[in-house]
Amino acid sequence: MGIRIIKTALAAIAAIYTAAYFGLEPPLSAGILAILGVEVTRAKGLKGAAVRFIASVLGLFFASLIFTLLGFHIWVVAVFILLTFPVLSQFQLKNGIVTSSVIVFHLFNYGQVSWDIIGNEILLLIAGLGWATFLNMIYMPKDEQHLSSQRHLIEQSFGVIFQEMSLTLRNPSHIWNGEEILTAYNAIEKGAQSSVRNLENRIWGHEPYWPTYFEMRRQQLESVQQMLAEMALIYARFPQAVLVAELLDQLSSDVKSDVYRGIVDERLNELSQLFQTMPLPQTREEFEVRAALLMLLHELQRFMSVAKRLKKRSNDSAERQSDKQ
Repeated sequence: MGIRIIKTALAAIAAIYTAAYFGLEPPLSAGILAILGVEVTRAKGLKGAAVRFIASVLGLFFASLIFTLLGFHIWVVAVFILLTFPVLSQFQLKNGIVTSSVIVFHLFNYGQVSWDIIGNEILLLIAGLGWATFLNMIYMPKDEQHLSSQRHLIEQSFGVIFQEMSLTLRNPSHIWNGEEILTAYNAIEKGAQSSVRNLENRIWGHEPYWPTYFEMRRQQLESVQQMLAEMALIYARFPQAVLVAELLDQLSSDVKSDVYRGIVDERLNELSQLFQTMPLPQTREEFEVRAALLMLLHELQRFMSVAKRLKKRSNDSAERQSDKQ
């Protein structure tokens, strides 16, 4: 926010001086247009400038026509709004309505329509929106450090979650408050928002790695929550639970790795096959616990498949980053 305020101040001052230098009237309006044109990302800045310029030129055209036919009366401004604003909204130009209004009110204040006045207003637009776009493009704060911090927080939380699940499988009476679930959720949401801003700031050569990463973690967190629901049904300790606990121990470490190892996938498949060869449960208690464990394995498979599926959607640049599990 601090950087945006500084850019807004610079754009406004530069636009006012530019308008004054070229004799545009009123020069302060160029500053207002510059303030309206400063955005939080490069992509939004370019799109916003285009929308505001087109909307203002169209508004100027309609206003010139309406004021020429009906005269420069206050009630005619209402006619302009009723006729023009719906058209701008229909053509996805509603974000340029305010900018257009500034230009049209200048025209109304002059009380006449002439090529000199129209040219003056268009040059004010170019000065204001031009400086705003220029400052939008030359600098935007980098989000890489923040994104990396959120990724680290997510992976640490996931590691603790799997460790706690492992402890619960070994000792069903183990108590855990589950705060890492909320921590991971908040980090994913913050990271996802920052990744969108980071992507919009890369006009050329952008990489979809970060949005893909946080989408992967969001889906995996949903899978983790389902695992915890199955864990709630495991109220007794059996040998099969210990085997799954060992798998979770491995996953708590691998989830933080910078490369996809495939070790957990292999052990998961081996464990699933081993479960199929084991004798059937002898008691209702064993049946319920082993059924919950089997569902837990299915969720683990879903957790692992999310990473592999989203990895296929990554480009070469993303693969050079970290192929997270």
